[in-house]
Amino acid sequence: MRKPQDDLVFIDERGVAQPHGEHAGEQMRARAGAYRLMPTPNHVVFMRYTGQDGRRDEEDGAIVRLAGEITHPGTMCDVIALIAQANWRGELTVRDGEHVRSIFIDSGNAVCATSDVDEERFGKIMYRFGAIDEFQLRHTLDKQKESGLRFGDMAVELGISNHSQVYQYLGKQAEEIVLASMQVSDGMFCFLDGFDDEAIPFHHSLNLNNLLMDGVTRMDEMRYFRQRVPSGDYVPDRVEGRTDPPKEFRAIYDAIDGVLSVIELGRVLGLGEFQTTKQLFQLIQSKHVTMQKPRMRGGPLEVVETANAVLQQIHQEADSGGKGTILRNNLASFVDPTYEQLFSRAGPAEKGAFEAQRVVDNARILFAGANIERQLKELLYDYVSFALFTAGSLVRRSKDQSLSKQVEPLMSRLRPIG
Repeated sequence: MRKPQDDLVFIDERGVAQPHGEHAGEQMRARAGAYRLMPTPNHVVFMRYTGQDGRRDEEDGAIVRLAGEITHPGTMCDVIALIAQANWRGELTVRDGEHVRSIFIDSGNAVCATSDVDEERFGKIMYRFGAIDEFQLRHTLDKQKESGLRFGDMAVELGISNHSQVYQYLGKQAEEIVLASMQVSDGMFCFLDGFDDEAIPFHHSLNLNNLLMDGVTRMDEMRYFRQRVPSGDYVPDRVEGRTDPPKEFRAIYDAIDGVLSVIELGRVLGLGEFQTTKQLFQLIQSKHVTMQKPRMRGGPLEVVETANAVLQQIHQEADSGGKGTILRNNLASFVDPTYEQLFSRAGPAEKGAFEAQRVVDNARILFAGANIERQLKELLYDYVSFALFTAGSLVRRSKDQSLSKQVEPLMSRLRPIG
């Protein structure tokens, strides 16, 4: 589990830079060479490769036209709006420390986007939006490894898809990558001047201003929808005795069977999770549909994963407000010997989550002979409640947008009974 300390570099009084963290060392070794130290504020170090002559030559890499830190979801919306307004041409890279997304921009349009996030790979996009089923996904991936072809080309060769459909979903992939970039909460972005048209895998033309409107709407609405549809794992069910819903909701209403989750419905209907959630929210408001909790997959493990989901939201809130260190220090002081045994070698990770299986294993030793699930609920509910209280006091919000209100559906699943 990566921590901020893994990326630390120490500069001593002689000006010698030494990586402190293992990941920092890996990054520095991968960039061996001669770099020019650019003039920056005292708390920032910015270097770019030039070679030994110290001059910025064409072969030394693209000019960095814009760069900065990402500190909360939505940071990239302003950056993308600026680039679109300026009609710049180049590659916008968005990095969160684990994953890299690249958006190739020309004259206010995203012409291509790439990502190393597994769920944003082309095959997974086709699967998420119902263009292919799970068997077709796995079969194409297996054949792709043997042939070396791109997923889309392999799908066409196997007769699973056609060129028109592949092109359509390449556009959908680019759209999803851009929207995901807007939601990155912590990391770094760079806008590199220009790009080689022949080096990008495909060409589309997605208007950035339209994508910005969609992205901002999606982030705002999803926060609202999450109060009634807490996650894509929840299962919608029809309310008996109701009249038929409006025509625009009949397709999703007819597909609801009390078994398929939100994500699965989105795949069946080809809508994706967001549009499915949006329509379900309307059906909940009209009292045609109720939401059932996800099917429990395994008692104690589910308890820890629920706690993790809340803790990640709490840590993101505190980090966005520049209060992450205070939150972590307060949580560390809250942990007593019982929690120390429970969390032994399980974390927390940088975003607040614990390794679920290890926590469960620790609990079985700590509470041998007792009801493990009940004990976990009691301890984790107290721990998460303290984290929520601390974050709420550090980062103030209006009552209707409070973090407590957003996470209440998850807290209700974690809350001990009796």
